[in-house]
Amino acid sequence: VQLQASGGGLVQAGGSLRLSCATSERTFSSYAMGWFRQAPGKEREFVAAVSRAGTTYYADSVKGRFTISRDNAKITAYLQMNSLEPEDTAVYYCAADRIAYGVRRVAQEYDYWGQGTQVTVSS
Repeated sequence: VQLQASGGGLVQAGGSLRLSCATSERTFSSYAMGWFRQAPGKEREFVAAVSRAGTTYYADSVKGRFTISRDNAKITAYLQMNSLEPEDTAVYYCAADRIAYGVRRVAQEYDYWGQGTQVTVSS
């Protein structure tokens, strides 16, 4: 499964960005999709995930500001990021997990990864 993340960029604090994770995998609906991020010198951390059934899960640090979604017809997952803060600056990665129900929050448990897209939030 190949994943292509896009939509990153430079934005001022308080601004918004929408990340996309596209794939050509026709069994996309069989995967839970997650977004993770990694800032310089830090470990990769869970941001948000959406289950196969469409249930969403968020890290406490982004709850209320970020929205994850999926469009199975377009075989794409999205991460809408609002009210961005400098602390959100990181490389953002999308990932796919074969888990049948729910989602996982540990990066090592995901099966496939996109290449990452840089998000920089200036103060």
